[in-house]
Amino acid sequence: MTEILVLDAAAGAITAAQRVVEQPAWPALKNAVEEIRPWQSKDGSIDFDADGAPSPATVRATLDRAIAAIEELAPLLPHDAAYHRALVMDLRRWADGGFGVPDFLDSLLAFQPAKNRADGLQHLVVFAMYTQNGNPDRNLEAVVLRMVWPEWLAELEATRYDNPLFCGITFEDFTSGYDTNSAVLFPETIAVREAPERFSWGGIFCDREAARFRRVTQASVELLGVELPEDIRDMVGDQQRCEQAFVLWDMVHDRTHSHGDLPFDPFMIKQRQPFWMYGLEELRCDLTAFKEAVKLQADGFPQGRDVQYAVLFDRMFRFPVTGERVRNYDGLGGQLLFAYLHKHDVIRWTDNTLKIDWDRAPQVTNQLCGEIEKLYRDGIDRPKLVHWFAAYDLVSTYLAPHPGSRWAKGPDALDLTQPPRKLVDDVLPDEFPLSMFYEALSKKLKHVIASTKGITAAHAEQAAA
Repeated sequence: MTEILVLDAAAGAITAAQRVVEQPAWPALKNAVEEIRPWQSKDGSIDFDADGAPSPATVRATLDRAIAAIEELAPLLPHDAAYHRALVMDLRRWADGGFGVPDFLDSLLAFQPAKNRADGLQHLVVFAMYTQNGNPDRNLEAVVLRMVWPEWLAELEATRYDNPLFCGITFEDFTSGYDTNSAVLFPETIAVREAPERFSWGGIFCDREAARFRRVTQASVELLGVELPEDIRDMVGDQQRCEQAFVLWDMVHDRTHSHGDLPFDPFMIKQRQPFWMYGLEELRCDLTAFKEAVKLQADGFPQGRDVQYAVLFDRMFRFPVTGERVRNYDGLGGQLLFAYLHKHDVIRWTDNTLKIDWDRAPQVTNQLCGEIEKLYRDGIDRPKLVHWFAAYDLVSTYLAPHPGSRWAKGPDALDLTQPPRKLVDDVLPDEFPLSMFYEALSKKLKHVIASTKGITAAHAEQAAA
């Protein structure tokens, strides 16, 4: 039976323990949660007056089975003892309150995975939550995950990229809310009576990111006839190597949101802005990770080169053709990167083949990062609306706006007596449509991208075999 690490809270040492998902209590917990989920409303409550609703006694009995399974599994995870105690109390309080809107604030505050970042450390997590890019409703979810924190990454975080809240994680198993495109575990998605003053952790599933990247990249390379250098081809074929690249990429990306010349709220959660502003922010963070990866490669870290091509391929191949064409800011960032590299002759679409100048790719990609950083630096001295137009000019230099765009016609086409947040209504849902290249690529890749829903490392290895 496979063993995995847990942290012995009493001794302060790492010991070996059986995997949670191999215990009989795990499927018992998972099944109980899956029974409860369809009974819940969008806000997580259960409406017993709805047609076909179960009785309160039935729900209580099912929840009791879930609680019993949690209590049986908890001793395997002594580092999460305080969280599991609070979790059981939150679940019982939910039942005692008649299964109204759930409140997991106490257990959320007790869950502190960033304080025990040890490679291989497992956690059993149960919350009422929505899953970003997955299930929009606050259903009960159960997830068993494993920490990814190798020594080289811990050293980089301690010496170069301080990010004490970041958790690189992989899936062991999960309930239906994660059988989706969601690749994050964020505390702000959890149902609570009030938001904490600040969050103390954030997790990103590098195994799902890596598996999705590999499948889409392999299909794209084959479709486009890209000739990969041998070391990059080896990387794309190696799930663990890709996971290492993504956990490093994610750690640097995440911290970049609060580093650099920031003329606005770095997470943009308190402002209503045109979606290209979100696209530039996400691209800035990715290109910062790329720039740092170039430095890391020069310093002898093999993961540095892998991050560079993970960023390039995921951004150029998957991002632009994933999701709906409605304020798709990640898609916009991918389009911009491709167009910039194309305009600077790093990539060429010739004879139905995509050719990449591997030697110039790092230099020109860093050049785009520099243009975005200059936009931010200059933005400190601009009014908000002027800054938005400057950002629009940067994007539209490389991407053609929609011919019906009012923003493309300049300030004279807008009612500038309105506050900036109102002018966002004049932004078209697809302000920068896909190029003909991406329209064709989207049709050929859509089934591949759809197949990555719920993907895990195990799926990727099965496909490779």
